[in-house]
Amino acid sequence: MAAIAPAKAIRSVTSLRKKVATPYFLLLPGLLWLLLFFVSPILTTLSMSTKTVKADSGSFDQTYVQNYHWANYWDFLVESRPQFIRSFLYAGLATILALAIAYPLAYAIAFKSGRWKNVLLVLVVAPYFCSFILRTMAWKQILSQDNFIFKALQSLHLVDSSVQLTSNAVAVVVGLAYNFLPFMTLPLYSSLERIDPRTLEASGDLYANGFTTFRKVTVPLSMPGVVAGTLLTFIPAAGDFVNTEILGNSNTTMIGSVIQAQFNETRNYPKASALSFILMITILVMVLTYVRKAGTEDLV
Repeated sequence: MAAIAPAKAIRSVTSLRKKVATPYFLLLPGLLWLLLFFVSPILTTLSMSTKTVKADSGSFDQTYVQNYHWANYWDFLVESRPQFIRSFLYAGLATILALAIAYPLAYAIAFKSGRWKNVLLVLVVAPYFCSFILRTMAWKQILSQDNFIFKALQSLHLVDSSVQLTSNAVAVVVGLAYNFLPFMTLPLYSSLERIDPRTLEASGDLYANGFTTFRKVTVPLSMPGVVAGTLLTFIPAAGDFVNTEILGNSNTTMIGSVIQAQFNETRNYPKASALSFILMITILVMVLTYVRKAGTEDLV
């Protein structure tokens, strides 16, 4: 009997260790994936951002020297400051425009659509069945002077024949808002759909009118969706370069276009890497500040 007790204790300890280790084994594939496809590229980009071009490198494929030149960050930031400012400005305006369009849409789907709810949700995501570039090109055709929209505005004397609806900042902002609209709509719908209708009815029982109920009850309860939607819209919009390349001009260049050009055309990898890191860190700081101010720290 004395020998059986230690054996049971050993089996109990072994079983406990297996239970404790099981979650870590389940997490191992995901951790390896992150290490291989996230951490490793980040470290490689960080290393490249502190390199300089070798002085005697005259070929197209330049040679870089690792001398930990951290001044790259400041030099390239000052050089590309207008593009950074323009990127955050356009992304902010596009986010506000997308929110103004998506909130009524999500509200209508959540509370007013009835049996058409699933159909409307499919229509929201249907444009994503098509390529991002094709959708942007289609938007360029919609805003062109040969399209019926421009001709209708011209017949109403709202625009002149010399006016262009494309190749300007307005077209870029509208294109950004359009392309990322589902990213705003779906989180808003998810947040609004979880609101208990009895809460809204209780507000009416307390003599609140529709606007007061919306302002005091609906909006606060939907804030997690607002925060999630604005983040999902602002972050990719700030680094986008497709819309400004197709819908903009040389005066609407965003930082994503600069980074893309440095990687694929100029082959200045240190500059592209440094600008990428600056963009990533700036967005991270802005996101953390925004989430804390909005009081939804649980989203990050």
